[in-house]
Amino acid sequence: MIVGRRWGDVVNSWFNKIQSLVGYRTFTILTLVITGLLLFLLLLNGVRSETYDIKQFQLSNDTIRAVKTVEDPVKTEEERKRAESEVTSVYQFSEEIGDNNSSIVTSIFDYVLEVKAQSGEEPIENQVKELEENLQVLETAGVGLRFGEDALTSLLLLDNSKLSNLNDLISTSIRNIMSKPIRTEDVSNAKNEIEKRMRGNEEIPEIVLPTAVLIARYSINENETLNDQLTQARVDQARASIDPTRILQGQVIVQEGQVIDREVYRQLGLVGMLTNQSSLKPIFGLILFISLCLWLVHMQMTKWHTDKKERQSALLVVMIILIMSVVGMKLISLVSDNFDVTIAFLFPTALAPMLVRSLINERFAVLVAFLTAAVAGIVFQEGYSVILQMEITLYILFGGLAGLYVIQGAEKRSHLLQTSMSVAIVNLIFMAFYLLMSQSDFGLSELLFYGIAALTSGVLSGALTIGLLPFFETAFGMISAMKLIELSNPNHPLLKKILTETPGTYHHSVMVANLADAACESIGADGLLARVGCYYHDIGKTKRPGFFIENQMSHANPHDSLPPENSRDIILSHGSDGAKLLRKHKMPKEIIDIAEQHHGTTLLKYFYHKAKEDGKEVKEEEYRYAGPKPQKKETAIICIADSVEAAVRSMKQPTSEKIDEIVYSIIKDKLHDGQFDECDLTLKELKIVENVLCETLNGIFHSRIEYPQ
Repeated sequence: MIVGRRWGDVVNSWFNKIQSLVGYRTFTILTLVITGLLLFLLLLNGVRSETYDIKQFQLSNDTIRAVKTVEDPVKTEEERKRAESEVTSVYQFSEEIGDNNSSIVTSIFDYVLEVKAQSGEEPIENQVKELEENLQVLETAGVGLRFGEDALTSLLLLDNSKLSNLNDLISTSIRNIMSKPIRTEDVSNAKNEIEKRMRGNEEIPEIVLPTAVLIARYSINENETLNDQLTQARVDQARASIDPTRILQGQVIVQEGQVIDREVYRQLGLVGMLTNQSSLKPIFGLILFISLCLWLVHMQMTKWHTDKKERQSALLVVMIILIMSVVGMKLISLVSDNFDVTIAFLFPTALAPMLVRSLINERFAVLVAFLTAAVAGIVFQEGYSVILQMEITLYILFGGLAGLYVIQGAEKRSHLLQTSMSVAIVNLIFMAFYLLMSQSDFGLSELLFYGIAALTSGVLSGALTIGLLPFFETAFGMISAMKLIELSNPNHPLLKKILTETPGTYHHSVMVANLADAACESIGADGLLARVGCYYHDIGKTKRPGFFIENQMSHANPHDSLPPENSRDIILSHGSDGAKLLRKHKMPKEIIDIAEQHHGTTLLKYFYHKAKEDGKEVKEEEYRYAGPKPQKKETAIICIADSVEAAVRSMKQPTSEKIDEIVYSIIKDKLHDGQFDECDLTLKELKIVENVLCETLNGIFHSRIEYPQ
């Protein structure tokens, strides 16, 4: 412990030098930047993807799993093409085509009948020529039907009744055949079928049969066509119904000893696991994560209303504890591959929050609990986890919060061990949750390990907190509740010195401590700090104990024989004498500040007026305490409690009214004198302090019943 204190003193000395050399803003920026760089270096390996130096068609030395989930575009396209090939084309059947073709045939025969009726006895050659001119419209209309002279002659030579019968026969056959769907590939068969019907019909004269066959065949075409729009819609729907084929995180790409063929090599490249592939995305992501963490710490620091030096100390402590935690995680992760179980569960979950809670405050501790858990998820991340190793993150978070809330009632170092057992119980409960939710079949040895790991984590949290607290307290001039409890022990050498050399001062200090503690608790200030500070605030009186009235017992007052200047110097020096003595014994800065500031710059009225009565020219500044004025609420309250306790104790018959009046007048006097100008004590809080002091003093100096003899 002595060696630790020496190292702590060295660190504290260097820390004070750095604070004096650089300003608050520069110190804050430097601390955050250096911490960010250290975190980046410590976490960099945790975010780098695992890569392999392998070539095609060699045997794999390891079983390789995908480190991330990615889409396989080649496989996806293959599946979509397969689905596309299975789509049935959409055809649209039209009955109107058959009716239109039948109408065209009827028109042909109408032209024949019309020419025959108009030509009369004209030569057949003229009739053929006229009919040929009339039927040219079929060619220009896009029907594509063209008759030779023999075909036209055969039609003109046929009498009208047979022409009408032939028209009806061909039209009926066309409608019958085209009443059924005919696709492009079926047109040839349909033409052959109608030709067969024509040739097999005995009612058709032999002379006109070739012409009838020609008309019938040209009248048959497709009536069920492909609907490209609907077909494409089905294709698009089929392709969209195929989900992208993915290589899943943790999926085995190649087994150990398996040949790395082209497909395997392509998949390894797709997930970025080849050495010739490197991505800066994880690095940028890590920078953003660290920036977010440091920003949260900085915001918490700016919201904390305290002096800059205390904020600097708190910032440095938080950063050191965070870095220390990450280093511990890295050491565990370096050897984790040698075990079949997850040894990350051995990490002391509540160490960082408990340290910060003991040294700074609860709000910082909550923030550190979350930051430590988040960083642990990255440090202990396995190759196929998503972003964070979530079970470790939750394990450390729950354990840290448990330690944080249980430590609130711990005022002795021995209580930390009780707190650590509570953390161990929470760890065990979470471990049971983890084992049950994972649905894995663990053996007895594994279950024993995880149980012991949870207990060990809790015990280590308390043990390491006890071991590290003195270092931080000494190195950064900070004080914890447990340190204050130790300092309040009556067996402390300085308290023994006060008790033996200045018993009246000791009694006065205890009374002031009771008053200050109650007043601080009433406004949410640190009552324990005020109590312990009161025990030591007048230790400077041990240098000249007889010159202070509470230690004179029945002896003569030595001030009666001294000039006011000498008495002034003796009384005013007890604050600085006490601060020197406390510094000599390496007492915390907070206790030293109370000894130095508990009178502020108050005027020593008695000797000031005495000097004026002697006819001397005196300056008021010469009879004021050197200060500084109280910088904290606790010191301001001690300043009030010290004065009111001495004033009430000097009263011969204190009553409730007298006590209330003198407390009010003392507070009013100090307020008007500007003694509270440098602390954040509000008027509302002053009123609460006044009421509490009056109630407490009335309880101490209450009237007693005079018993008969």
